[in-house]
Amino acid sequence: MTGRDDARPAVRERAHPLFARAWARLSPLVERSGADQHRRRLLAGIAGRVVEIGAGTGTNFGLYPAGVSEVVAVEPEPRLRALAERAARGAAVPVTVLAGVAARLPGVDGSFDAAVSTLVLCSVPDQAAALAELHRVLRPGGRLYFFEHVRAGAAVPAGVQRALDATVWPAVGGGCHTSRDTEAAIRAAGFTMERLEHLRFPDSWLPMPTSPHVLGVAVRR
Repeated sequence: MTGRDDARPAVRERAHPLFARAWARLSPLVERSGADQHRRRLLAGIAGRVVEIGAGTGTNFGLYPAGVSEVVAVEPEPRLRALAERAARGAAVPVTVLAGVAARLPGVDGSFDAAVSTLVLCSVPDQAAALAELHRVLRPGGRLYFFEHVRAGAAVPAGVQRALDATVWPAVGGGCHTSRDTEAAIRAAGFTMERLEHLRFPDSWLPMPTSPHVLGVAVRR
């Protein structure tokens, strides 16, 4: 079977209009604090046909190198999607922005050479389902490029993350969860790590619940 069963019911993610409005304003500040440099390092070697999940305001679009033949980007939030469509018009590579969710991606099996996930796997309702879809649409040997915040390694900050996730954080953070073990989830979804960096971002004197990050490339087995 080479395609998705389109008879399945559509997958919908919860809208977060207040967060979308706030993120549209905060995103430039996050990029200036160092996220832009991490994105550039991550995407420098990407090539071929690319699917990007949770495109947000389209921050990645201007960073794709000439080796990228096409980007298909999905974004469920209408306000952010409109900003992404505007960013797509100024990109140096062809970018198509679609209304969609990570758990139900466009394209038949193996139709993309690479996939991109930056600061989004924390907020998808079902992380395993999203990664399974990325695995499905990537060709064998295709690569997942990711930059995500993850569960802290030490017991105390990890406990703080779990407490926040169980109370206020998802509501104020657009569905974000701070304590997900995204590295392990990527491996469990059928990917082999080719490159992996553990880093702290933002690297401030006051530890943030979203400070632990991973940046890397994983190959579809």
